[in-house]
Amino acid sequence: MIGMLWGKILLTLRNPGALIASTIICMAFAYLTGQSAFVKIEIPMYSSADGSNEEIIEELNNGDTFSFVLQTEDEAKKKVAEGNAEAALELGQDSYVIYHAGASQNLQLLNQYIGRYYMKSVQEQQIVQLADDPEAAEKVFQKAEKEPAFQLGLSSFNQKDAAEYSQPLQSLFGFTLFFSIYTVAFTVAEILRDKQSGLWDRFILSPTSKAEMYMANLLWSFLVGYIQIIFVFLVFKFGAGIDFNGRFGTVLIAVIPYLFSIVALSIFLTGLVKTMSQFNSIIPLISVSFAMLGGAYWPIEIVSSELLIGISRFIPITYGMEMMKGAVVSGNSILDMLNPVAILLLMGVILMGLGIRLIEKRHV
Repeated sequence: MIGMLWGKILLTLRNPGALIASTIICMAFAYLTGQSAFVKIEIPMYSSADGSNEEIIEELNNGDTFSFVLQTEDEAKKKVAEGNAEAALELGQDSYVIYHAGASQNLQLLNQYIGRYYMKSVQEQQIVQLADDPEAAEKVFQKAEKEPAFQLGLSSFNQKDAAEYSQPLQSLFGFTLFFSIYTVAFTVAEILRDKQSGLWDRFILSPTSKAEMYMANLLWSFLVGYIQIIFVFLVFKFGAGIDFNGRFGTVLIAVIPYLFSIVALSIFLTGLVKTMSQFNSIIPLISVSFAMLGGAYWPIEIVSSELLIGISRFIPITYGMEMMKGAVVSGNSILDMLNPVAILLLMGVILMGLGIRLIEKRHV
């Protein structure tokens, strides 16, 4: 078994093109579909007022939409004139000016954002001026910002069961699970290729048992898919700033039963077909259908058809997305995932048993 595993590793290292390509395409799709959440709009700014510009920039950059960069007046206006920036911002003592070359949907958002900042700043200045001890009042404001006395929460009375949603996580999880189907399936399909070439019969005549042969192939297929998923998540964690809300380890655990079910599904499909060309035809159909019905391309929560929701309950991606989004977005613990884990394991055991039986009965 160890020898077969080592052989699989060497074959993958000699021909890593397909694995690398699927990984890059996966990251590209996840990044582009969630790009609006990954990238802030850069706004060059300069100040005509006295004071610490660094403190102003730090406070303005606390938002999620815009990234303000301090530059000279000429540099900021030149960027707008050349089309390298949507707008430039001039900050005054009590007012601001937005320079732009054309209309943009982000200008209104920028105007509202800066307007709120100035309204807050003016209110604080007025309160400080009216105070008996302006210096003490200023210190109170600074302390209140760092240590608020209480926090407000916002909820809607008519949306009690509304699902929590995060576009970058939806894209990342969805496309990662989708492309992992290709990675795992075509690795498992090496069994079919070995049977067609006669290599499988040679393995049978060797001291290696059939159980070890299947174990080596399926274990390597699982490891390849798992390594790919870990790599993609690490790139987005450290490259795109996705922090997984501190649940990175939980996500890596949650993906294990999903991969097990995909390995089992792949061995089942391998047992159904006779040639690699048939396998190559059926995998795109299965993977795309699963992604559409299982909520990889869009949240399953927006689907209103009871029929489609019922079908999704038989698709592994549904439970993979449920576990990972539940862990990161909703803060579910591992115990909260026991139901989808049990369903995926049951799917895996049934499909793997049927798949191995079909492979053993069919002579390729």
